[in-house]
Amino acid sequence: MSSPILCIAGPTAAGKSASTLALAQHWPIEIITVDSATIYRGMDIGTAKPSRHERERIPHHLLDIRDPAESYSAAAFRTDALTLIDQIQARGNIPLLCGGTMLYYKALRDGLDDLPRADPATRAQLDAEALQQGWPAMHRELAAVDPKTAARLAPNDSQRIQRALEIYRLTGTPMSELLDKRPAKEAPAHQFLTISLEPSDRLILHERIRQRYLAMIEQGLLDEVAALHRRPDLHPGLPSVRCVGYRQLWDHLDGKISLPQAIEQAIAATRQLAKRQLTWLRSQPDRIVVDCLSDDAAQQVVESAGKIWSAGSATC
Repeated sequence: MSSPILCIAGPTAAGKSASTLALAQHWPIEIITVDSATIYRGMDIGTAKPSRHERERIPHHLLDIRDPAESYSAAAFRTDALTLIDQIQARGNIPLLCGGTMLYYKALRDGLDDLPRADPATRAQLDAEALQQGWPAMHRELAAVDPKTAARLAPNDSQRIQRALEIYRLTGTPMSELLDKRPAKEAPAHQFLTISLEPSDRLILHERIRQRYLAMIEQGLLDEVAALHRRPDLHPGLPSVRCVGYRQLWDHLDGKISLPQAIEQAIAATRQLAKRQLTWLRSQPDRIVVDCLSDDAAQQVVESAGKIWSAGSATC
C-alpha cells in the first residue's frame, strides 16, 4: 500500500501557503494546486498566486495553465492531478495537494458522475442568454425543467445553473434524473487525507480577509482587472471573470458601482466563499483540524504530516 496523499485545505486567508513552505523544509514535496482561479494566466494578485520565489523553492503544478477566455472543469482537474501524482512519486518526491476549491477535492476523492462533457457552443449560448436576462431568470428556466436541481441552487449560482441547463439541453433529461440513475463509482486510486486549516474565531478570519483584499488593491489589483477588461474576448459570463474579487471590480469598470462599493462587495463575497469552504470541510469526518489562527499553525501541520507519512511508509 502506498502512502496516503496529503491535502492541505482551508478557507481563503487561512495560511495554506505558509504551511506548505514549512513542509518543504522537511520533505521533498511538489505542490498540486487545487484552485479554480490560479489556473488563469494574468490573474496573479487577486488569486494570491505563489510568488516567483515560492515557485523556485517548491515545484508548483496547475498554475497558469489556462487563458482567462478558456474554461477548466473538475473532470480535467481530476485527470491532471492523478497524472501528476504518479509523475511526482516516480521522481521520488511527495505530491501535496493544496488549495481551496472544494469541488476539485470532491472530484478527486469521490470520482465523477457519468454526465456529458462540457459543450462550448451550448455554454456560449447560455452565457449570451444570461447576459440579456440575468442568472435569476436562467434559474427560473432551470426550475421549470429540473426543479430538484434548481431547489438546491441559489439564483445567482451562475456556474452550476449553467451546467445543469447545459446537461438538460444536451440530453433532454434533467441532471437530477441522470444523477439518480448513476452507476456505482469506482474505488479511488489513492487514499486522500486532509489537514484542514479552520479558524477558532470566524470574526478574526473575516478581518484577515478584509486586510488581505485591501492589500491586493494596494498592490495593483484594479490595474490587473482593467487589463482583462480591455480584452474584447472576455465578458462576465466566463468563469475567470466570475472569480470572487474580480467580478466586483469588473462591475466597477463597467460603471455599475463605485470603487468603494466594489471593494466592500468583494470582501463580502470572499467571506461568503470562506463560509462555503468551511461548511464543506466540516462535512468531512476524517479530516485533521488545525486552528489557522494559532501562532504555531504551520508547525502543527508539519507534525500532523509527519505522522501521516510515517504511518503510510510503515504499512508499505
